[in-house]
Amino acid sequence: MFEKAIVRKPSERYTEGITTSTLGVPNLEKALAQHNQYIDALKKCGVKVTVLEGNNQFPDSTFVEDEAVIVGKLVVVTRPGNPSRAGEAALITPVLENFFERMEQITSPGTLDGGDVMEVGSTFFIGLSERTNGEGAKQLKSIVEREGYHAFMIPVGTGLHLKTFMGVVGENDIVVLDRFQDRPEISGLNRLVVSPENTYACNCRRVNNNVILPAGFPAVSTMLTENGFSILEVELSEFQKMDGGISCLSLLF
Repeated sequence: MFEKAIVRKPSERYTEGITTSTLGVPNLEKALAQHNQYIDALKKCGVKVTVLEGNNQFPDSTFVEDEAVIVGKLVVVTRPGNPSRAGEAALITPVLENFFERMEQITSPGTLDGGDVMEVGSTFFIGLSERTNGEGAKQLKSIVEREGYHAFMIPVGTGLHLKTFMGVVGENDIVVLDRFQDRPEISGLNRLVVSPENTYACNCRRVNNNVILPAGFPAVSTMLTENGFSILEVELSEFQKMDGGISCLSLLF
């Protein structure tokens, strides 16, 4: 069960962040409203939310998931793969020190974004992507295995992060884009398969007794509901424009 979450508001420079999207420039006022709705959804799931103020030095820092990986009672501060985000590790570290006694860090030449890390039960799946290189993945794998977990690496191929294409919805259940469904690393999981037109909905997140899902994907919502999952839908159009999704906006522990 998750008890706490850390989120960071979009800053005044949010629209200047990194994106590959062609959906247009986000509306900051609307993004702030959607972020508040996301916080409300976390609270409905029974989570106590720590809300950090936006940081103008790092326009992408609202995507706090990329800055750390929680491994039980240990937190691993990452080393984001895009150079413009390099300072975010130092930004989040003093915040994490308020919650965790044990802390480690991904070090050079390793790079790792938290969006490439998916935890299902006692197993961590680590995506190899443009943001997470082999050395960063190897460092995290060593840490999680030392802590008693299993770890597998999965090549992401074309796309931003592993969790762009799959998301945890149950104890052993994931939503997964069709082209990843036969990956041997996830063969032991119950896979709820999503078609390409619903790719954005793959980035969803189980939070205690609910699954938080981006609004606007009725086929995925129906599939989850028919499989017994309780859904909370949140509109995230202004975050989709910046390649951000449900999991990207919080650190849960």
